[in-house]
Amino acid sequence: MTARRAETPVARPAARLDDVLAASRAQGRAALGLYLPVGYPTFADSLDALRLMGQAADVLEIGIPHTHHVLDGPVIKEAAAQALAHGFRMEHVFTAAAELTASTPAALVAMSYWARIQTYGPQRFADEFASAGGAAVLVPDLPASAAAAWQAAARTASLLTITLVPTDASAAHLAAIGAASGMVYAPAAPGLTGGQSPLSPNLPHEIHRIRTATGRPVAVGIGVSTPEQAGRLSAHADAVVVGSAVIRRMQAQPATPATAAGSCARTFADGVRHAAV
Repeated sequence: MTARRAETPVARPAARLDDVLAASRAQGRAALGLYLPVGYPTFADSLDALRLMGQAADVLEIGIPHTHHVLDGPVIKEAAAQALAHGFRMEHVFTAAAELTASTPAALVAMSYWARIQTYGPQRFADEFASAGGAAVLVPDLPASAAAAWQAAARTASLLTITLVPTDASAAHLAAIGAASGMVYAPAAPGLTGGQSPLSPNLPHEIHRIRTATGRPVAVGIGVSTPEQAGRLSAHADAVVVGSAVIRRMQAQPATPATAAGSCARTFADGVRHAAV
């Protein structure tokens, strides 16, 4: 399948992410980001689900299915495996991005492990994702040896790079991360995605420390499992990202996965928005 492009090229695609962060900030809340692997449970289902999610979310994090799981817990691993079994191809990412740019107000972020981008070609990936309306890319395992080349490719395509912050990062390390990133991504809990434990009461302080040291907006994900948790973090973070909770809802309603994803999106949107009231 050939990726379908939007009829009118998107000028400076990263501006869409800047805009949704500014709009959320003006409302006294965090932006809501929702994650789903493209192709789960099928490509058509994932596109329908993302369209519905994009009516409630400020940011859609488009996951690129893979087998090299660095951070992913069993829920996302299973979803990625199903997408791959149903024939996921990288072109699906760009097709989905073009469709979502045209049909939703959400900013689009791609989440991919480095091996997938390296194999496809970093500049080729950056150019095609930006041309389809993508705003930013998160590569949680980006190796130091590839960071400069990737950041150059992203800048050429006018994409923002989102950097995963290590939980033990020093102030100097955070400052270096901020100099190379358009946004930073902080784990809400240690370990893999999909955790359902209570969040640390120290998390607001950590978000403030990261924002102060990097000078960048801070997105919080990995371990945000309930609308109540999203609402509490909304008062402190610039964005709150949820993934496994959406997939769990889809798994619970296998006959209507897109409808389930849309319903879950609205529930989390209510959580972050009510926190601002």
